[in-house]
Amino acid sequence: MPHPKEKKRRLEKEEDAAVATEENDDNLTSTIDSLGTDVFAHIFGFLPPKDIMRARLNNKMRLAATITIVPVADFCVDSEVKYNGMAAMASALPNLQHISLRSLGWNRNIKYIDGEDPDEQRAARTVNWTAFDIGIISSFRRLRSLEIDEGAPLNGRYNFLFNFPLLKILRIEGSSFDSKLINLKCDLGMLSGVPMLEVFSCSDKLGDCLTGNINSLRVLKGTLEEVEIYDCHEIQGNFMDLADFPRLKELHFLEDTAVTGDIREIGEKDFLALEYLVLPDGVYGGKDYEFQNISDAADVAKAVYSIKKQRPSLLLEDWYGRLSSHSPDWYDDGFERAPLHICLVEAGSRLGYQWESVNNQSCEVIWLDPEPERESSDYEEYIEQLDHIEKRVYFRGFFEPPLEEELNHMSFYI
Repeated sequence: MPHPKEKKRRLEKEEDAAVATEENDDNLTSTIDSLGTDVFAHIFGFLPPKDIMRARLNNKMRLAATITIVPVADFCVDSEVKYNGMAAMASALPNLQHISLRSLGWNRNIKYIDGEDPDEQRAARTVNWTAFDIGIISSFRRLRSLEIDEGAPLNGRYNFLFNFPLLKILRIEGSSFDSKLINLKCDLGMLSGVPMLEVFSCSDKLGDCLTGNINSLRVLKGTLEEVEIYDCHEIQGNFMDLADFPRLKELHFLEDTAVTGDIREIGEKDFLALEYLVLPDGVYGGKDYEFQNISDAADVAKAVYSIKKQRPSLLLEDWYGRLSSHSPDWYDDGFERAPLHICLVEAGSRLGYQWESVNNQSCEVIWLDPEPERESSDYEEYIEQLDHIEKRVYFRGFFEPPLEEELNHMSFYI
């Protein structure tokens, strides 16, 4: 049994420790209270949005949160709860820098309030759905990045989604398989409301989300670095309208855009910062460009070759051209086995092109550069890559597609 004096000493120590803890808490509270609003705002600047919202313990902290430059973090509005969170942050954290708009939940009968000029059928079908005000997003005036996913329940034109003075990144993914999911309407001319934009991306399998002429992008000449437009049937204009953009590094126009032009017009002073280029088949020399005769292939290949020689570091992703099915040179039979596509071939610093089939069975390479000298620095790399290219050659002795009769004879051995 403990001695009474020892028990008394232990109780006194515990009491002293409790008093010290209370004094420390009082000192900490006093220290926190002495911190200014700017100091709290600086501290909050290192926290994600959720933690900032939780840390607003008093009026001073709540005020600090309203002036905090919130770190770029992925705040995804993908449920009713997340929408309510965004609504709360509209006043509590107006300096939020990134927002992703996605589906608010499948089969929930909830949507955003219809915009201007909505799809009438969809509006009628969803008239009794619970509707949320997406206009609150306008409160985030320091927004740097906005992503709109195909599942976001939008219908119509929302001009305020394109009115952020500091926005640098805008990505829109239209519907990929069902127009019931999203019916956002926007025009390239609306991008004048985002004067600091550096990256613009829009993809829409149904093709009617984005409209306009790429000439409208000229208001962003001094800032644009990346442009990606896929599957947008209503986008028109000549890609050369962007040739003098000093910061443009990546340019992608693909899959059924109506963009036109001619790569032979690219001069040495055009697209000076360009590192990555993908052009649609409506452009002479674009990806999947169709030519009418086998004899036309050489001019098309040489046009692409001249761009590669002019810009050795320029990446032309998986470029190829192909013979039109309406060509008089088209095969009535066996076209699936025939080498009716042309692609660039690169071995070391040496460039050329060759015909190949959809099964990657190729004709001989038509080299447009001489073979590098044995003493050159890239000769070993050239030999290694040449060996790989030669292994893919099936149509030995043919530099162009064989005649249909020759192909039918060879097909027995394929």
